[in-house]
Amino acid sequence: MFRNLKEAKTMSENIHHNQHEVEHADDIIDGISSLPDGVLHHMLSLLPTKDVVRTSAVSKRWKNLWASVPNLDFDDTLLYASEVDHIHSPESTSFMNFVERILRLRDTSKIEKFRLSCRVCFNSSRISSWISSAIMYNVRELDLCIFADDSSVIPQSLFDCKSLVILKIEMDCVLVFPPRVSFPCLKTLHLSLVTFPDDDSTGKFFTSCLVLEDLVLLDCDCINLRSLTVSSLTLKRLTIDDILVYEPNGCKIKIDAKNLKYLKYTGYLPNEISLSNAPSLAEASIHIPILNGRQKEVACRAVDLLKGLQNVVFLRVSNCTMECLIFAGSMLARFPVFPKLTHLVLTMEIGDYTFGAFMDLFNFCPTLQSINLSEGFDQCIELGEYDSVWSPVPICISRHLKTLTFKNFHANDSEICFLKCILKYALVLEKMDIWWCTARSRDLKKERDVMKELKMIKRCSTACLITFP
Repeated sequence: MFRNLKEAKTMSENIHHNQHEVEHADDIIDGISSLPDGVLHHMLSLLPTKDVVRTSAVSKRWKNLWASVPNLDFDDTLLYASEVDHIHSPESTSFMNFVERILRLRDTSKIEKFRLSCRVCFNSSRISSWISSAIMYNVRELDLCIFADDSSVIPQSLFDCKSLVILKIEMDCVLVFPPRVSFPCLKTLHLSLVTFPDDDSTGKFFTSCLVLEDLVLLDCDCINLRSLTVSSLTLKRLTIDDILVYEPNGCKIKIDAKNLKYLKYTGYLPNEISLSNAPSLAEASIHIPILNGRQKEVACRAVDLLKGLQNVVFLRVSNCTMECLIFAGSMLARFPVFPKLTHLVLTMEIGDYTFGAFMDLFNFCPTLQSINLSEGFDQCIELGEYDSVWSPVPICISRHLKTLTFKNFHANDSEICFLKCILKYALVLEKMDIWWCTARSRDLKKERDVMKELKMIKRCSTACLITFP
């Protein structure tokens, strides 16, 4: 019995409230279920595949809907985090059986995206059959991350898939290509960790990508190659990330892509990379870390790479790339001029060691309009207002520079000196944005004094606006 009427009333209200919530949830489900299949498929494609299958219990309308969902995502990462014997564990077997059940019960509709990540569960024949199934369903996007050192897990039918538009493969293995390769619709290709087998089959592989627009090579090994030409009339974006150390006898890679618009390179240049035909290249990002003991060799390869960027409008380079130029020596006589470059971003701190190379770079950028020092200066840098680097003043600074962005500003003497020189020599400067270092403890009085000092400096450009965002 209830202790009092108040308790009974409260219990009654709770029951009524819970019943109302259930009815409201049913109304929502009924409302969602009335949506067209295309909309429901889109909603389901945002869920993990195992959760998609669970929706079959929602209502009769949803019972078989999962069987035609366009996106399938199978990932055994959760098994990887456990401490069981992964290969023979019940969880591993359950995962493999789950994948096969989903593919076996699927209807005849096409697969839009098929993602398979196998870091634990590995059975060569079963994985190969899963990929083959996706190909049979005319998959448009295939994303494979397989911890295996044998490329035979990839079925031969993959390399003759007419429906593929996006292909991503991450495997630490020698990627063996069949005699016939045909990708008539492939626009995006991402390869990670793979080792290319030989010059001939690798060259044919890239040539077979007839409409390729976006190529990404992450930590791929060219140790078996002597030379490779990537020739494409459709390629627009190229990303190469090399963590491999310098190789004295590295592969010679030539990029022939007249419609290439964007290039990003990160690495130690273990291979010699050159752009032989890239008149449309407008944006590039180059990061070449210094490799002790190999500075001169890396510098020579860096200059060869930079020579292919002569048409860029936007260039992002690291401080380490600047260091490469220091070791280039006589190679600087062959250093390219960037006649179209208007925007330059430096992505690492500039120090005493690289400031000279930083200023030298301006002499190769005659029409530069915007400089962005995204990490500012090293706090130990020592500059003077009458330093020899300002004689003569680079033409781009005196005649074309319109915007200077200086980040990570500490308000030390060398930084203030540099900004004073820019204000003194930049005839058409319109804006100087100075961003305070967020890591330091703020001295508000010093900040006000520095702001006042810079704003009181006589400027070559009367239109220049100094801001502290």
